Amino acid sequence: MNTAAPARDDIVDAALLIAERIGWEAVRLHQVAAQLGITLDDIRRHFREKEELVDAWFDRADAAMLQAATPPGFTQQPARLRLQQLMMAWFAALAPHRRVTRDMILGKLEPGHLHVQIPGLLRVSRTVQWLREAAGRDATFVRRALEETALTTIYLASFAHWLNDESLDAERTRRFVERRLTEAERLDQLVFRSASPARADEAATRKPRADEMPRP
Repeated sequence: MNTAAPARDDIVDAALLIAERIGWEAVRLHQVAAQLGITLDDIRRHFREKEELVDAWFDRADAAMLQAATPPGFTQQPARLRLQQLMMAWFAALAPHRRVTRDMILGKLEPGHLHVQIPGLLRVSRTVQWLREAAGRDATFVRRALEETALTTIYLASFAHWLNDESLDAERTRRFVERRLTEAERLDQLVFRSASPARADEAATRKPRADEMPRP
């Protein structure tokens, strides 16, 4: 038995390797312990249940996405390009185990798995929030809510597309993300830029209040 304390990443990596052979559904924590030469209690110190390994796997993708926002000049790019690069970095982090990742998602979608589906929704929201932060998005109120909704839709649709993308370096997914973000950008400009003249006209025709009247 290995006496060294296992790292979280070692446990996740071992589970992924086993899943590549037998599928994620068939993976059991006692198999992971045997693979690493540790006890189940060693695993319990890091993960309370198998499902938490899935969260740890997606945490890696979040970390890779945030790291993609650090190179010099990143923030000077158009918002659409920043979002595209961040999303593709998220997918690239999962690419070594794409089939296992697909199995993880399918497991969450099985009927009766509300105990993992509800936390899964929170997981999506968390990733989208990190995506907005990394891209430097700072919209507020209605525009923020609409942006979050649009990004969540694009992220989920792109994720589903990527799960079945066999193209080199996920090129089909990259183009899919680019198209969706371009459409969202055009819609945003249409809604909010067209509203600006209306506000300007309203300001021009509004009668000044008494305290705004010029003094003699």
